[in-house]
Amino acid sequence: MSKHADAVRSLCAAIPSFDRVAAEAAGRRQASLTKPPGSLGRLEELSVALAGMTGEQRPHVESSAIFTFAGDHGVVAEGVSAFPQSVSVQMVANFLAGGAAVNVLARLVGARVVIADLGLAGEVPGDTTELRALRVANGTANMAVGPAMTAGQMWQAVAAGAALVEEEAVRGLDLAGTGEMGIGNTTAATAILAACGGDDPAAITGPGTGLDRAGMGHKAEVIRRALEVNRPNPDCAWDVLQKVGGLEIAGLVGVILGCAARRIPCVIDGFISTSAALVATRACPASLQFLFAGHRSAEPGHDRMLELIGLRPILDLDMRLGEGTGAALAFTILRAAARTLDGMATFADAGVDDRL
Repeated sequence: MSKHADAVRSLCAAIPSFDRVAAEAAGRRQASLTKPPGSLGRLEELSVALAGMTGEQRPHVESSAIFTFAGDHGVVAEGVSAFPQSVSVQMVANFLAGGAAVNVLARLVGARVVIADLGLAGEVPGDTTELRALRVANGTANMAVGPAMTAGQMWQAVAAGAALVEEEAVRGLDLAGTGEMGIGNTTAATAILAACGGDDPAAITGPGTGLDRAGMGHKAEVIRRALEVNRPNPDCAWDVLQKVGGLEIAGLVGVILGCAARRIPCVIDGFISTSAALVATRACPASLQFLFAGHRSAEPGHDRMLELIGLRPILDLDMRLGEGTGAALAFTILRAAARTLDGMATFADAGVDDRL
């Protein structure tokens, strides 16, 4: 086994348990705050979850980052996207210039965007000073004719994502989000879902970048062919990831595992990011305890993914952009949950009569 595989398996083994003592203490504090019990709805539930994740009875989630990973996909040769592959590097340039939706929303919520090239097929134009150069390969192979990655490439990408969490933790990181960019990656994410859940590709394939009905039908057939050619093992998430996944998706698996090992709550974004969470939680079940689903994507397979993982989304805004946009918006809700738990007065503090 490679050093990268060994590092990932060691990371999985290092994931701690959910801190039930901290969560119970947070629950008791919630019950003593100046409000009717349950009146803050899911904010109360989320604050208790944050306490258990972080191990802090009054958690603070102020220093935040969105990990937006980029990679290209050989399966675009099959005509599965409404946009050309060249858009991947062009959009990464847009991220670096601060002009994409994730940049705008990250600025709004005070989060930094960590942009990394895990597997682009071309060179990013313009100033790439802030780009994390973690490229494993110039895109994946065409999964419709064979495995998307070698095992070595997959392990390297996962390990790279986890290592980037370590780097960012030094700068201060108590809340992370996932995002991605890569033309063709809804095809990979749908294939992961079909392999892990046993779903018919026709029932879970969506428009991605804007395909019409005929385009979605063709995309579903390409996914079906990829599954027949590769026969990924549904009982081995690593096998699924290697055969029909993406390098940026593998990198996000590493982010999820790296966050879990450090007790950093991680907010998964939409459909693509959730495919990484599906792999991570199948391969390392303990990582589920440190995950939030930022929002429900409009992609038709997203509900099914969330069902398989067992997560309830924080927001539902009919979004399907990716990049980390839904995760960024969910940061606001999680901060509100933490701040109300920490900042509100108790009945005893405020001299207010508690309920009879």
